[in-house]
Amino acid sequence: MATFKICVRKQRSDGFYPVYIRVTHNRKSSYIKMDKMVDKKGLTRTGEVKDPFVVSFCSDVIMRYVERANKEDISQWDVKTLVEYLEKADEDICFSDYARKYKREMETVRGMARNAKNYELAYCHLERFAGTSKLMFSRFTTKFINDWIKTLLPTARAKEMYPVNVRQIFKAAINEFNDYDRGIIRIKTNPWLKVKIPNADTPDHRALDADFVREFFATPIPPTKMILSLPELARDVALMVFCLAGINTVDLFRAKKSNLKGWTFCYNRAKTQKFRRDKAYMEIIVPDILRPVMEKYFTPDDDEFLFNFHKTYRDDDSFNANMNSGLKRICKHGGLNAICMYNFRHSWGTIARNDIKASMYDVAFCMNHSSAHKTTEIYVRPDYSIVSEINNKVIDFVFNQKKEEMVYEDPVKYYPDDQMKTSFRQMIKGSVIYQGKEIFSFTDIGYNNIDEIIKKLAGHVPSFVPDGAKVDFRIDNLDKGEYRIFMRQKGKGF
Repeated sequence: MATFKICVRKQRSDGFYPVYIRVTHNRKSSYIKMDKMVDKKGLTRTGEVKDPFVVSFCSDVIMRYVERANKEDISQWDVKTLVEYLEKADEDICFSDYARKYKREMETVRGMARNAKNYELAYCHLERFAGTSKLMFSRFTTKFINDWIKTLLPTARAKEMYPVNVRQIFKAAINEFNDYDRGIIRIKTNPWLKVKIPNADTPDHRALDADFVREFFATPIPPTKMILSLPELARDVALMVFCLAGINTVDLFRAKKSNLKGWTFCYNRAKTQKFRRDKAYMEIIVPDILRPVMEKYFTPDDDEFLFNFHKTYRDDDSFNANMNSGLKRICKHGGLNAICMYNFRHSWGTIARNDIKASMYDVAFCMNHSSAHKTTEIYVRPDYSIVSEINNKVIDFVFNQKKEEMVYEDPVKYYPDDQMKTSFRQMIKGSVIYQGKEIFSFTDIGYNNIDEIIKKLAGHVPSFVPDGAKVDFRIDNLDKGEYRIFMRQKGKGF
């Protein structure tokens, strides 16, 4: 345990005594020189300092030293190490080192790895502007920050996100290093009080209309010899995102078996669960159209994860990036505009609001956004059946509602390559696919055109398939080695 005492040592030639604080630790002593002096009148007969001003000043210093020493485990330190630590506490602090420590704690302690990457981008950009990877807190001035923000103005989002993130790191450092109750001010400047952070540009709406969503899911994946290709996986994941009220891919990737209770999917939204009082909890009944697709990716009983995505992809970022790559390949093959997974989340919300006419509050609730009615939500128990009800209406509108353009009489409309042609001499395989499962197939010759094949397939759709349900007719030309998929609705398209 360290002890501190105000003392003097040798008298100077001018008759004054420099004042020291003697630090004793582990039976060894060292001295820290103060910027104070006393003469003989300021000492007692035994040589102890009695000057009231000097004693008051040094006592405050000792209090700060004691507080700093108590924050560390100094039991194994020698007195020299302790003195160096106490003296350096008054030195300028390195922002760069603290920012990296802050980012590591976000990743490891707070479980915010995704947000931590944005913080890293922010302070690295600031360091490049400053021209050093050892940026000190003393360099932070209003002019310095404003000059940095000017370089961000051409960006759409970084001009707001980067300064906000750096300000958050700065604020955390002030809370950690400055003790205003005791007057310990190690970070002496706070330029953010006079800095105005610009708003990010309003992003373009990424929502796809219902027609495009229908067209996308009707578009065949690129031909492949793989049992499960990346485009097929991406299409299935896109269907999960859309049919689970715009769920994020990270929540699918991290889903555990405990999240699925019967066919009710219960989860906490990874993006916001750390910040919300309700932990961003959500429940939604998995719609019938999605269940066979989900079952394709279920893991064995001894695996805690619900889906097998983690066996192929390192983390949720890698998973999302690969799914976007798969979507691009589908769009390129089908002649569609390039899209990403997030488009399906935007689309679900837009269709729910504009086509289903759900209220904006209900749409926000279904998409697991934070509510503006925080006080009211304390008293009202959430009814998650609303989510499933609106979700079913969206799915029914997109996949099952009567629209003229949904009756695809001309396959060229949905397949940009040449129209599939057959002759009565070619071997044809026809299949009826419902909810991702083949429920009927035949192989034969003698068909002159596509309509004849579809007519036969339509006659073998089982009675348990309800009217309005989407049915896929797959036609394989075995002689040519090609296939096409045609979407129809029972009771509307056939």
